[in-house]
Amino acid sequence: MHSETVMQFPTSHIHPPQGPHTHTVILLHGRGSDGPEFAEEFFSCTTSNSQSLAWHLPTYRWVFPTSRERWSATFQEEMCSWFEACSVDDPHERQELQKDGLRESVLRILSILETEAGLLSGQLDKIYLGGISQGMATALWTFLAGVGTGRIQTPLAGLLGFCGWLPFPQLLENLPETPDESYIPRIQRLVSEFFLGESSYHGPLQANSPTDMLVLSTPLFLAHGADDVWVSVDLGRQAFRILQKVMVHVEWKEFNGADNDGHWIKEPDGFDWVLEFLDSSLGVGSSSHHNSS
Repeated sequence: MHSETVMQFPTSHIHPPQGPHTHTVILLHGRGSDGPEFAEEFFSCTTSNSQSLAWHLPTYRWVFPTSRERWSATFQEEMCSWFEACSVDDPHERQELQKDGLRESVLRILSILETEAGLLSGQLDKIYLGGISQGMATALWTFLAGVGTGRIQTPLAGLLGFCGWLPFPQLLENLPETPDESYIPRIQRLVSEFFLGESSYHGPLQANSPTDMLVLSTPLFLAHGADDVWVSVDLGRQAFRILQKVMVHVEWKEFNGADNDGHWIKEPDGFDWVLEFLDSSLGVGSSSHHNSS
């Protein structure tokens, strides 16, 4: 079943490293786009010194997966999307229709994540995962499902999300405000009941070890246009508020005046922020890259 699911997806667009391969960034496009288009738009934007992120980080391998075509009930046509979303204004509407596509797409991205880890000697802490809009929604759930099913057991280098939302937020709303010894088993139970469609996690909520909790130290960077007309900034704020309970390090940025009616990363400020987040793991996060004004 797993291999059949993966086969339905097109090949990812790859921007290879210019030199030794030290890190991988996996970025997911929004609905109606695809990997090559997202990559072209992403690399056409620059930081405050007029250079692309690929130029700044030459040892990084950039992976832009493409979702498969799905029928959109909203737009009444086949379109490239990670899962069905019935409402542009409220992505939480008729959530039950989102499950199958989200589950399928998450399995695809987990497979890509594991392939990229294999190129980096199994080091998940050298891999970033993120996306924009529906791609952000899918990336966040890929991480949660990976933790919940045990396919991600160590921290990633980081998670990034732009102008998106957290699907099925109610599943995490009831977690304790402060992570306790049952946190990982609680996530495992939630994910198995939702993601696998059955109560397959029957074990007791046993205390997790400090090592188990380390995976939640994966840094998370979220940014959203306050003037985004496609995905309300309130949905981004909701994701930030909920994930602050789950994750140890969560950074939130709001901005105004980005392209595409606010539904994009503001240039150059936003790309400065992303650069600082991405190269921080190298220990060379130069303050000259960053412009938070």
